Amino acid sequence: QVQLAESGGGLVQSGGSLRLSCAASGLTLGRNAMGWFRQAPGKEREFVAAIRWSGGSTYYADSVEGRFTISRDNAKNTVYLQMTSLKPEDTAVYYCASGGLLTTTSRRYDYWGQGTQVTVSS
Repeated sequence: QVQLAESGGGLVQSGGSLRLSCAASGLTLGRNAMGWFRQAPGKEREFVAAIRWSGGSTYYADSVEGRFTISRDNAKNTVYLQMTSLKPEDTAVYYCASGGLLTTTSRRYDYWGQGTQVTVSS
């Protein structure tokens, strides 16, 4: 059984930083990529960043390019999202997800974590 557990969310001042973690267990062959998504109240789920376990290729949404960095530790089965220069519009519940390939489409990811709240104050 696949389980994903996000952590690291919280309240931070505008311009500050947070590091989110996603610990994965039960992954099998074919789960080649991990993604971060976020969802703010009244809005659809939005792609943030994604990474391949093998090789570490990454992809970012334009809204976070240059501010967020996705990384992974294969030995720990953990994916990270380092967020800097945070803005109030970054406020959302952040989810990590497992998928078969590197994609920005949420429907293409098979498993999801419970989410962690990130709130950025002005």
